[in-house]
Amino acid sequence: QVHLVESGGGLVQAGGSLRLSCAASGRPFSSYAMGWSRQVPGKERDIVAAISWSGGSTLYADSVQGRFTISRDNAKNTVYLQMNSLKPEDTAVYFCAAVITPLDIATMTYGEYDYWGQGTQVTVSS
Repeated sequence: QVHLVESGGGLVQAGGSLRLSCAASGRPFSSYAMGWSRQVPGKERDIVAAISWSGGSTLYADSVQGRFTISRDNAKNTVYLQMNSLKPEDTAVYFCAAVITPLDIATMTYGEYDYWGQGTQVTVSS
């Protein structure tokens, strides 16, 4: 089992920045790839950023490419999402997710993730 807890959400003006954190416990952190997803009411949850267990591979959705950066610190069992140049359309509940994988790859496929956090609200005002 993997337990994930997000933090760092809040209210920010358009153009501002936030950094989300996700602390993991349970299985050895370096054994699983991580992702960040977001969900807006009435819409499906999408993966917006993903990182391999070594941190050597990262992927981004087109909507956040160049503005968001995913990173991880395996010594601290934590994955981060640095969000810059925030837009009102980034408003959503953000979830971190984990997938156990023997391969050092990142995945943007929602259905591949095995574990999810409880989510943290990000609101961007115009």
